[in-house]
Amino acid sequence: MNQQPTSRTLSQPVALQCLDARGRSIDLPAVLGYDPADPWAVEVVFGKPTETVRWLIGRDLLLQGMTEPAGEGDVQLSPSIDEYGRACVVLELCSPHGRLVTQLATRDLGAFLGRTLAVVPEGTESVDLDRLVQSLTSEA
Repeated sequence: MNQQPTSRTLSQPVALQCLDARGRSIDLPAVLGYDPADPWAVEVVFGKPTETVRWLIGRDLLLQGMTEPAGEGDVQLSPSIDEYGRACVVLELCSPHGRLVTQLATRDLGAFLGRTLAVVPEGTESVDLDRLVQSLTSEA
C-alpha cells in the first residue's frame, strides 16, 4: 500500500478580493490549507475569528481552474485578469445561505498548489484505509 507522508498540514494566508455592496474592491483575509492525510482536498477558511467559514475544494479542481473554467454547482472557478491587469482565479462559492464571488491571485494559488504537489505529487494520492477505519471505530 502506498503510504502518504505524515508531514504536517500546509497553510498559506491569502487575500480574497471581493466587491462590497457599493462595488468597491475589498480584501477578505483567508487561509489555504492542505493535509496530506486528505490528499485530494484543499481547505479555504475565511470570516471573523468567532465565526469562520470553511470550504473543502478538490485540489484537481483548483489546478484546472487556474487555466480554464472548472467546476459545477457549489464551487466554480475560472481564470481571469484583475482590475490591475494581474492574473487571477475567480472563485464562486454557493450555498443555501448565500453566494460569494471572489478573486484570488494566480501566483498565490499556484505557489500554494506547488507546495502541495511537492508533498503529494498528482497521481500518487492515497488514503491509509487501516488508519481511517481505526479512527472511525475507536472510542473518543
